[in-house]
Amino acid sequence: MNNVNKKQRIMLVDDDLPTLMIGEHILSTSYEVFPLPSAKKLFEFLENITPDIILLDILMPEMDGYETIKILKLDERFADIPVIFITAKDDAESELQGLSLGAIDYVTKPFSAPLLQKRIENHLLLESQRRSLIASNTSLTATVQLKTEEVTSLQNSILNTIAEIVEFRDNITGGHIMRTQRYLEILINNMVQHNIYDSTIQEWQLDTLIPSSQLHDVGKLMISDSILNKRGSLTSGEFEVLKLHTINGTILIDMIGEKTTNHDFLDHAKIFAASHHEKWDGTGYPYGLSEMSIPLQGRLMAIADVYDALISERPYKKPFTHQTAYEIICSGAGTSFDPILVDVFKQVEDDFEKTSHTFE
Repeated sequence: MNNVNKKQRIMLVDDDLPTLMIGEHILSTSYEVFPLPSAKKLFEFLENITPDIILLDILMPEMDGYETIKILKLDERFADIPVIFITAKDDAESELQGLSLGAIDYVTKPFSAPLLQKRIENHLLLESQRRSLIASNTSLTATVQLKTEEVTSLQNSILNTIAEIVEFRDNITGGHIMRTQRYLEILINNMVQHNIYDSTIQEWQLDTLIPSSQLHDVGKLMISDSILNKRGSLTSGEFEVLKLHTINGTILIDMIGEKTTNHDFLDHAKIFAASHHEKWDGTGYPYGLSEMSIPLQGRLMAIADVYDALISERPYKKPFTHQTAYEIICSGAGTSFDPILVDVFKQVEDDFEKTSHTFE
């Protein structure tokens, strides 16, 4: 309740004693006034008291008003305090200089008491409205951020659930999708540090792209269990059906896209789904793309996906060691994999090995 009736504070700075006395007399009925004889005194008071407005003379010894306002505006503690110049200098050049330095108004002496009061009242009202608007915008930004985080959390929860369903149907020893997402993040972080494929990565929103990789195998939901979980080698016909999971993935993601507006996220997901089995030499599937015609997302996921398949147990094989998987990836540079990305993989292989033991 005390804050409601609290007077706003004005610091009146002038080396002329009569001006200080008159100003205090005029303003003290409405405001708490601090009459100060110099800029030095102003800065001493500012260490303990923050005024709502400063009335500042220009022609003062030791430090004039122009120099004072420069110092005020350079200090983040005081930069937002409104300053009105009150001075005997009534030429346009002096007024322009004062306003250019950040003053909000310029009042010449001798001043009219009603006019001075009205100008102060108006400027304090404007300042109050400005602060209210800032507070409102800050609150709105916080609300939007919170809602965005809630939507992102829900989105990631749905993704994780879909990923778990895919893994359950594929009879994978858990964690493949989470590990490949982490491998992808490791590769991209190293590329960012060393400006590798920099122009492409700069176009990506990484907090959208990396989670979208969880849908790279979503097309397996449309492949029969007899093929997904077959023990032993697939026939050529069965393998052709399995390869359709890349196309099926894009179909499912398009179906999701019909019910959402977040197409950036889904665009990345569709690229991951469609291109992670393409090979650098053009012998991959489903489109037989080669080299730079394979989207960078697909070239990255190819390394992450193959590495995890190698170190994981499958119905048709035992897990390979990290060293064996590392050698297979390296030997595939220029045939299965982008040789530049294989060089990145070599730099982060230790992080891959650590990640290979997680999310099991």
